[in-house]
Amino acid sequence: MSVIVYSTPSCPYCTMVKDFLKKKQVPFEDYDVSRDQRRAEEMVRKSGQMGVPVTDVNGRIFVGYRPAEIESALQR
Repeated sequence: MSVIVYSTPSCPYCTMVKDFLKKKQVPFEDYDVSRDQRRAEEMVRKSGQMGVPVTDVNGRIFVGYRPAEIESALQR
């Protein structure tokens, strides 16, 4: 399973997504798009959005804090 969170340090919803994944004991990569232009461009390419958080669960893209939808994707 591959889980990536595109986030920024000042984003409260980013923290909520990461805390949710930690609580579920789901390993994930966290990319700070405020410091990594390449990852920011990757996020926009995947999601069509510039806002964070963007969560990629095995290629399924979720914009914002969407715990029920993310959990559903994790169970596939």
